[in-house]
Amino acid sequence: MHLDMKTAETILTARLGNIPDAADIAWATVWLEACGYSGVKLLGEALKDERRTLDLTRDALGIDMQEVSCAFLAPAIMREVHANGRAFLRNVRHGLYMLPFTVRENIGLGCPVDPSFAVGGERHKNPYGEKLALAAADGLDIDDEAWAQI
Repeated sequence: MHLDMKTAETILTARLGNIPDAADIAWATVWLEACGYSGVKLLGEALKDERRTLDLTRDALGIDMQEVSCAFLAPAIMREVHANGRAFLRNVRHGLYMLPFTVRENIGLGCPVDPSFAVGGERHKNPYGEKLALAAADGLDIDDEAWAQI
């Protein structure tokens, strides 16, 4: 399926309905697709999860994400990091969803495919600008099967 970025984001936002931060989640999904990551597939997996919310409480080791998908929690994590500074996340599911938000906010990010990583500090470059510009100009090719899962 071929869609322009704005149309994909609008459709995803509508499909996410009353999920908190639906517009941000849709934006991040499209961002990931534009940069060559399978955001739609990850979101489809996350939507099958029963648990989508978490009280982001810090302990001596940081924040235990309890395997709740970052597809749903990334906007709240970013608000928490802005309010309280760098955080170490552990027991992370779908950590790649942190990437669009940290790039947009110029915040550092550890390896988001690891089950534990840090969020915070300052990002000094954006290696995704060219990919985003290309996707904005040419649109996205989204896997039909993954799209149907949302």
